[in-house]
Amino acid sequence: MITFEIIRWKNFLSTGNVFTEVDLNKNSNTLIIGHNGAGKSTILDALTFGLFGRPFRSVNKAQLINSINQGGTVVEIEFSIGNKKYIVKRGIKKNFFQIYLDGSLLNQDASVRDYQEFLEKTVLKLNYKSFTQIVLLGSSTFIPFMQLKTSDRRAIIEDLLDIEIFSVMNQLLKGRTALNKDTTGTVDIALGLSKGEKENLEFLIERLKQNKFAQTEKNKKDIKEHEEFVEDYKKKNTKIDEEIEKFYTSIADEPKVREEIKQLTTYREDIERGILQSEEDIEFYETNKECNVCRQDIPEDFRKRMIEHFHGKMHQLSSGITKLGEKFSEMKHRTADIDKILEKIQNFKNDIIKNQNSIQVCTQYINKVSNQNDEISQMINDIDTKRAELETIKNNIEEYTKEKEKLSKEKHLYELATTLLKDTGIKTRIIKQYLPIINKLINKYLSAMDFYITFELDENFNETIKSRHRDEFTYSSFSEGEKMRIDLALLFTWRAVAKLKNSVNTNLLVLDEVFDSSLDASGTDEFLKILYDLTHGKSSNTNVFVISHKGEVLYDKFEKTIKFQKQKNFSTLAA
Repeated sequence: MITFEIIRWKNFLSTGNVFTEVDLNKNSNTLIIGHNGAGKSTILDALTFGLFGRPFRSVNKAQLINSINQGGTVVEIEFSIGNKKYIVKRGIKKNFFQIYLDGSLLNQDASVRDYQEFLEKTVLKLNYKSFTQIVLLGSSTFIPFMQLKTSDRRAIIEDLLDIEIFSVMNQLLKGRTALNKDTTGTVDIALGLSKGEKENLEFLIERLKQNKFAQTEKNKKDIKEHEEFVEDYKKKNTKIDEEIEKFYTSIADEPKVREEIKQLTTYREDIERGILQSEEDIEFYETNKECNVCRQDIPEDFRKRMIEHFHGKMHQLSSGITKLGEKFSEMKHRTADIDKILEKIQNFKNDIIKNQNSIQVCTQYINKVSNQNDEISQMINDIDTKRAELETIKNNIEEYTKEKEKLSKEKHLYELATTLLKDTGIKTRIIKQYLPIINKLINKYLSAMDFYITFELDENFNETIKSRHRDEFTYSSFSEGEKMRIDLALLFTWRAVAKLKNSVNTNLLVLDEVFDSSLDASGTDEFLKILYDLTHGKSSNTNVFVISHKGEVLYDKFEKTIKFQKQKNFSTLAA
């Protein structure tokens, strides 16, 4: 478990040349308050900068330096893992990055990137993305889990479940597979050349026993024949190149066609959403005689006008769907034609490669035969030497054959391992095992915040959300307050899973302005109950810091209150 103990900073953002220090492990829950611009959210940027060298909010590194003092920026974070005590120090102007273990500075011979990788992978076993999903929750620049790309969602889950090792293994396996392929290709070439040399040498030895003049004449004939082959292959390639050029000219509109299909698809999706919205609006005015917001009666003539309006809108949109369908069909036919032409082009290119290979083979043969003619006269009396060379080549062939068999077995094993290690393999099987637990925890926390929906993630980390009435929703369809409840439920779930797996277990949780905008009074009360269970529950070891403008409302809900204030243009802790 990572136990964060102390964080201190100076000349950082609006903080001056005196350390601001916060004890991260003294109280179970702490409220951080202050006026806008007082510096209460600075702790978020200090934590991520100290640990990962980057701020939490959308500011660049240069903006972290206090604009008045213009240097001497320092962040220090003390934490312990088991019986080991660490201190991470990072500064700007003067730039430095140091890691201390039990009071001793760790070797800094490595590059900054390697030093950072050691901190994340060996010490913390936690990266920036995971840290900002299970330790920090901000209100502005934070990107919730449900708004991340699928690859980023997978990376976080793999990190939490401690299965990222399979990704590392897969990368190593790719390297070995590539090496196996290259080595196999090299052995195949060597084996083919050796067999060719063997055949040529056997042929040469035999011919040396015969009349050298007859052999020379035969070689001249073979050379002329293969030269004709070369010229024929070159003419074929020239003709094929001309055909390819014609085909490329005929599909010059390919980018425009594919872009138009993409646009048509987008238009159709927009129209379908419009139709669905109109249907919902019609249903509302047909079934409701009073406003569900102000509870005032809706005039009958207004209801009828709105129903007619939305029926007219649906008719227009449906007509648009029909027209789009016709255009879409036209474009699909064109793309089918383009794909057929592209297939023909690829076949032609394959033919060119085959012809080039044949040219190379013929050229090599011509060179060999030409050399043979030059050497025949000198080699007639050297048959014993050639026989010795033949034995060496035979031995080489035997060794290459054994090596090829070995490489073939390795390839089979690598293919099997690749199947197991890819995203759809063993990792997905492990993720599927944990999905019921993850989904159960998510819905537990949602229910605790009086948000009664059924929320489920699948193995691709896409959501399925249903209401009590089994209506389906997406994350983006909810209000900001509802999204915040989902974000909080996911945050607590990731922390619970991390603790369960012991992959990332930490005492620290920092929440920025979660009470200030998106949570209503009911949500605030329920969320406070969750925080209380988190910090005071059985075997609890969590220290929660809440940054809020609602100090007067939340003051008596927390064990400790920290107030930031502005004095002479610098942020300080109030006494």
